[in-house]
Amino acid sequence: TDYYTLSGADPEGLFPAILGHEGAGVVVDVGPGVTSVRKDDHVIPLYTPECRQCKFCLSQKTNLCQAIRSTQGRGLMPDATSRFSLDGKPIYHYMGTSTFSNYIVVPEIALAKVRSDAPFDKICYIGCGVTTGIGAVIFTAKVEAGANVVVFG
Repeated sequence: TDYYTLSGADPEGLFPAILGHEGAGVVVDVGPGVTSVRKDDHVIPLYTPECRQCKFCLSQKTNLCQAIRSTQGRGLMPDATSRFSLDGKPIYHYMGTSTFSNYIVVPEIALAKVRSDAPFDKICYIGCGVTTGIGAVIFTAKVEAGANVVVFG
């Protein structure tokens, strides 16, 4: 995904941006009103978070939450600003996460808390690769328990 954007073929690819959309880390600080995570929690950033309130989140048919998509595709936070800059000029967020950065800022709904003993080098793929694969198996291919499956590619 990052390579596709870097190639210039991604219609939502905005530059300058900090790429990266899979990761895992430790919460360094939280903003006012944040209740689901706290400092020192281990988390996975989610590029497709769910607010659990908009019609898309409530529909059970999609996870393309409009509370975040309207600005995420423009490389911005939900308040339409960027938290990254260089020489006073904004740098765009990538897929709402920009995990190639040493530090990231994400909305509270864009974090999943994980066990503190979960190894970051293993769980970092859950935010995209694992969830995409599971979604394809369950919702697209509709694989059922006991089925035989062949994966190509």
